[in-house]
Amino acid sequence: MLSTSSKIPDDLNKFYGWACPGKGKPMEWCELSLKKFEENDVEIEITHCGICLSDIYTMDSGWGPTDYPCVTGHEITGVITRLGNGVDTTRFKLGDRVGVGPQCECCFNCKECNAGKENCCRNACTSTYNMRWSCGDKTYGGYSNRWRGNSHFVYKIPDSMSNEIGSVLMCAGTTTYGAMKKHRVTEESKVGVVGIGGLGHIAIQWGKVFGAEVLAISSSESKREDAMSLGADNFIVSIDSEAFVKHNSTLSHLILTIYAKDFDWERYLDLLEPEGTVIILAIPDCPFGNIPQSIVERHITLSGSLLSSPQIIQEMLNVASEKNVKPWIKKYPMSKAPEAVQAMRDGKARYRIVLEADKNVY
Repeated sequence: MLSTSSKIPDDLNKFYGWACPGKGKPMEWCELSLKKFEENDVEIEITHCGICLSDIYTMDSGWGPTDYPCVTGHEITGVITRLGNGVDTTRFKLGDRVGVGPQCECCFNCKECNAGKENCCRNACTSTYNMRWSCGDKTYGGYSNRWRGNSHFVYKIPDSMSNEIGSVLMCAGTTTYGAMKKHRVTEESKVGVVGIGGLGHIAIQWGKVFGAEVLAISSSESKREDAMSLGADNFIVSIDSEAFVKHNSTLSHLILTIYAKDFDWERYLDLLEPEGTVIILAIPDCPFGNIPQSIVERHITLSGSLLSSPQIIQEMLNVASEKNVKPWIKKYPMSKAPEAVQAMRDGKARYRIVLEADKNVY
C-alpha cells in the first residue's frame, strides 16, 4: 500500500509526490523512498516541474509496461539542499538553483560516455523516472517535493532565468536545441517545424537563434499568430495543399515534433530539397511506417534525436538566457497536479504546463 499522509516525512530518505498507482488509475499524493544517498549525489527541494507528454504516455503504459507506482516529471528545477562528499564544489554549492532533465545516470565507462556523449550511453542511459538507478533503487520524477540523484546530470540555472522557465527547457528546450546543433542548422538553413506545441514553439525560437529561415506547419489556423510571434518567417496549415506545393523542395531540415499513424510521409518529404534532413523528435505510441522510396531516391537523411549530453544541456541553458528563448507556460500549483495533467490530456497547454510548489502539499 502507498502511504498517503500529508505531513513532510521526518525520515530524510523519504519524499512526497504525485504517484500514478496503475494504468487508468487517478494520481495519489504519496510518501515514497528516495534513492540511497551516494557521494556524487545532490538533493534538491523542487520548486517547479514541467509536464511533458512523455509523462502521460508513461502513466498510461503507452510505451510498454510501466513500473508502478510511478512519479513522472523530467523538467525539474529547484534549490540544492544537500551535497555528497564527492560533488564538485566548484560547480555546485548549497542554495544553488539547478535543473534536472530526462536523463539521470549513465555507465560512465562506454565509448560514448568517454566521448562526452552520455546521452547515447549503450549500457545505462537511465531515465529520471520509471527506471532503476545502478544501486537498484527506483527513479522518481519531479511531481514531488524532493529529488535526489547524481550531480553529473544536474545543471546550473543562469542568474537571469527563472526556475519556471528553466524547468521546461530541461526537456523541450534541450531536445530541440540539441537536434538543431547536431544537424548543423545555420543562417543558410531553411527549417520546417511540424507541430506548434510544447516542442515546436521552442524549435521556432531556436531556428531564429541559429539564423535560419523557419516555416511553421500546424494542423490549426489558430496557431498562425502565435507562430509568427515566436519568430516564424512563414506559416502553413497542414490541410492546405496549395501552400505545401508552394514550399516544395525549399527546406534543408524538417523537424517532426509530432507523429500519427496516418502521417503522410510523401507530402512532407516533398518539402525538402535533395539531400535534406528529417529530424524526428516525436516518440509516438504507434510504430513508424509507410516511409516512401523517395527518401532513397532524393538522398534524404532520416534521423532521430532525443536527449542531449550534459555539456550541451548546460550550453543550451546559457544560450537561452543570452538570447531570451522562453517557453510559453501556464502554471498550476503542485497541489493541483491531477487537474494540470488532465488539462495536458485535453490539449489545453499553450504551450507548456508547469507545476509550482505550493504550501498545500509542502
